[in-house]
Amino acid sequence: MNFHPDKKILDNLFPYIQRYQELASKHGINDIFQDNGGKILQVLLVTGLEILPGREGNDAKDSFGNEYELKSLNIKLTKSFSTHHHINPRIINKYREVDWIFAVYSGIQLLEIYKLKPVDLEPYYTKWENKWHSSGGKDINNPKISLTYVKEHGELIYACSHEAMTTPIPTLEEIKLMIFQLPIQEQITLMEDLEEKLETAQMMQLAETGFTEWNDEEEDIYDV
Repeated sequence: MNFHPDKKILDNLFPYIQRYQELASKHGINDIFQDNGGKILQVLLVTGLEILPGREGNDAKDSFGNEYELKSLNIKLTKSFSTHHHINPRIINKYREVDWIFAVYSGIQLLEIYKLKPVDLEPYYTKWENKWHSSGGKDINNPKISLTYVKEHGELIYACSHEAMTTPIPTLEEIKLMIFQLPIQEQITLMEDLEEKLETAQMMQLAETGFTEWNDEEEDIYDV
């Protein structure tokens, strides 16, 4: 079995992915590839919240001990936020006690974060509660909260700047690190390409110097 050519790109990127995981582990996220772990880390760092361990309680807390539910969506895939696969009065009452944080992504690019208080989400809670009772106590499977509602009723607490949406230019040290991770033969080829490009650039500079001398006003005395 032969490796795909893009494996080299992945190999070069992987040290940075590992550093991302190390940062996530520091904040209680064991796998950035599972359960939106990478996105949760970003939301935590942007909002200053801390992860709450376990899967039964709320998702995060602030420095004052206030707890929060965290939700995210990718607008390329959906326009509504998921909630819980077994909505019932117990879960609804738990939701009524905390604020919610809604993170809006386009792919992996964080665009906006909104905060909604329990009173903002009460129309949903009441609707779910009525539906649960009218169905004879059957849990509701993952009712959605629309992105439009979140934007209309939520407090915008973060918005991505234009600069953040552009691809950052790597530093010289980052470029060196990527080069040193290349196979030796590819490093040699790269050096040969750089030398050729630098020689061309030097010749262009010399040519520009010559043109500048032609434009010397003192040389105009020779014009007829």
